Amino acid sequence: MYGVEIVKEAIEDARANAELNGMDNVTFEVGASENVIPAWKEQGIEADVIVVDPPRKGCDPRLLETILEMKPERVVYVSCNPSTLARDLRILEDGGYRTVEVTPVDMFPHTVHVECTVRLERKDTAD
Repeated sequence: MYGVEIVKEAIEDARANAELNGMDNVTFEVGASENVIPAWKEQGIEADVIVVDPPRKGCDPRLLETILEMKPERVVYVSCNPSTLARDLRILEDGGYRTVEVTPVDMFPHTVHVECTVRLERKDTAD
């Protein structure tokens, strides 16, 4: 399992949690996903599932391009912005993925903000 996060403290927490849970098959890296994941791809790292949780601006085009090149069976997209979610889903769907499930999550009750978790599958492997 690989994880990337731009916030150093989040990676430190991830490493501590992995150690606490006896996980030794994990690699974490501090950095922007649009830089780290293409580098991992160039190193030959493959993924069955990619989970993204971008900021409000959505995924960087370079990250979306890399996801499409890596062709994971599934993509899980967590979004706090319906506009950028729609934009990025269009790119992923045009690139060979199908939206299978959308789950709204009310992380901030009594506000207008709603997170969405979207599961996409490659069209050539989806049921």
